[in-house]
Amino acid sequence: MVLRLFHFNRARAVLFHDTVMASLSFPLSLYLRVGDSIQYYHQSLLLHGTIIFAVVCSLVFSFAGMYRGIWRYASLNDLQAITKGVTLSLLVFLPLMFLATRLEGLPRSTIFINWFVLMALLGGPRFIYRVFKDRRLENVLARVDYSRIPVLLVGAGDATDQFLRALARDTESPYRVLGMLSEKPSRLGREIHGVAVMGLVDDLKDVVVQLKKSGVPPQRLIITKDDLDGAVVDKLLDQAEALGLTLARLPRLSDLKSGVSEPLETKPVAIEDLLGRPQAVLNRRAMETLIKDKPVLITGAGGTIGSELTRQICALGPARITLLDNSEFQLYSIDLEIATDHPELPRSAVICDVRDHKRLDEIMATETSALVFHAAALKHVPMVEANPCEGILTNVIGSRNVADACVKAKAEMMVQVSTDKAVSPTSVMGASKRLAESYCQSLDLGPGSGRTSTLFVTVRFGNVLGSTGSVVPLFQKQLAEGGPLTVTHPDMERYFMTTREAVELVLQASALADQKVSLPRKGGIFVLDMGEPVRILDLARQIIRLAGLKPDQDVQIEFTGVRPGEKLREELFHGSEPLVATEFEGILLATQRTVDHVDHGVLLRAISKLEELARAGKTEKAMETLARLVPDYRTVSETETLPSPAQASQS
Repeated sequence: MVLRLFHFNRARAVLFHDTVMASLSFPLSLYLRVGDSIQYYHQSLLLHGTIIFAVVCSLVFSFAGMYRGIWRYASLNDLQAITKGVTLSLLVFLPLMFLATRLEGLPRSTIFINWFVLMALLGGPRFIYRVFKDRRLENVLARVDYSRIPVLLVGAGDATDQFLRALARDTESPYRVLGMLSEKPSRLGREIHGVAVMGLVDDLKDVVVQLKKSGVPPQRLIITKDDLDGAVVDKLLDQAEALGLTLARLPRLSDLKSGVSEPLETKPVAIEDLLGRPQAVLNRRAMETLIKDKPVLITGAGGTIGSELTRQICALGPARITLLDNSEFQLYSIDLEIATDHPELPRSAVICDVRDHKRLDEIMATETSALVFHAAALKHVPMVEANPCEGILTNVIGSRNVADACVKAKAEMMVQVSTDKAVSPTSVMGASKRLAESYCQSLDLGPGSGRTSTLFVTVRFGNVLGSTGSVVPLFQKQLAEGGPLTVTHPDMERYFMTTREAVELVLQASALADQKVSLPRKGGIFVLDMGEPVRILDLARQIIRLAGLKPDQDVQIEFTGVRPGEKLREELFHGSEPLVATEFEGILLATQRTVDHVDHGVLLRAISKLEELARAGKTEKAMETLARLVPDYRTVSETETLPSPAQASQS
């Protein structure tokens, strides 16, 4: 985006003011040097010196970035620009004056005096105006600081100025302001405390593209104007969502304190800020084509993933929706929400445990759902590790029951929600989810295309930020109680995604599979490209910083040791799962492992035997059977234990 100085009337007025000040500074400096003797100096010296200096200053000031700042928000950043402009002007003026007059009769110290005089004439009016408008001196002395989470501000007024000053005072602030968007064309290209107005509000997409090209894409859009029109806010919300940004508002201007000793108000943790990357943006049109006018059933509809699936699917216009969960309260909560938000949508709320295959068959026969999303599962690793038979019954037998019910009811598609813990599993939870993946893949790869008309899709993702039982709500609770925050191991890493990303991945992968194009073979597993894994220790520190506190000073972090079933680093793909690109950026496909090509009948009998052992409570034999069915299942190495205090302090 090309910034043109002379597009702005106010900038011209300020340039005119500065040129006048420069023309006055030369004779004034000479007078300060020689006093009343100035009357004896030749008029041509004063005339030539004044004209040359005024022209030089006008040209230098125009290209020295002095007119990006706004007088209303003048600060030390503007003083730096003035200092640069004045110094450069004098360095250019001196040789030109030598060529014109040989500096005959001009005391050399006049140039030195002129520097101070012009600094006062240019800086004085700006800072007097700022003090007059603010009734405060400390705002003029503020400086710019930078923080980690890149943000873009909407608005270039008083609240923006106060926010930037608050960030400058708070050295632990987690935000870094990349630029601003303004409603006023007259402020394009101007600056407040060194932060540029990069475009108008309508230029959001172009500005984000420009910042991405510079290598620093914004993660959050912050509205700084209190009275921004509601229609504009709605539009910004849609644009931010399309660009993978979160949208937030600043507190009202009266809430932004001016005292240096007063810290920024503590804000709720913005979960999306913890990703360390913008959220993935997927193709919603394909999702709508998949869902619109079709009956849909969701298992685990009251859980974190299930409830968000329900919300997004209802917004895409299904013919009807069936909500299935074994928790009465969670089912009641999501049913009430859908009744309020989509009163016209036909729906059913069904209490059912996916372990009960007879009940599932009855429901599927009654509801005749075309699309089934299976999100019901036991997912808390230590809890499943302590109750392995329950994990097997829910995650393996429950998934088998749902898949078989889909086949009997001739559903068009079943989508199995899985986890990265199913790759080289070290826990019962991971192994049980891997076996559930294998069962659905065996149905999808069954001998003969006529085996079943149901398409089976498996979607695998990492940890979902903010989901029940995950680390972020635990950290938030511990932070609210004053700490400490507990981390199992300083080297523990996880892949993270937001609930919205997880659900959109499920829908997008389903749409891809439904199109039956660009997929080399059945039985593949869809995965979202989540970038680099996040170290849990860094996540804990980031949450503390987002609350306006200092890690290891205001809030301590303690190491508790690796829990049963946990491993230090998760994987998205197994080494024997070849990766295939899909037509949608950000979605990858892991194709079926050759070693997993097991006859469906053989696998079904083995799982039935596993069910008998689990229902009988024969934990040891059930675990041996699970290990045989999932050959790469290994327990956590005993070397992944609590670090020594020296190791922890070095992390």
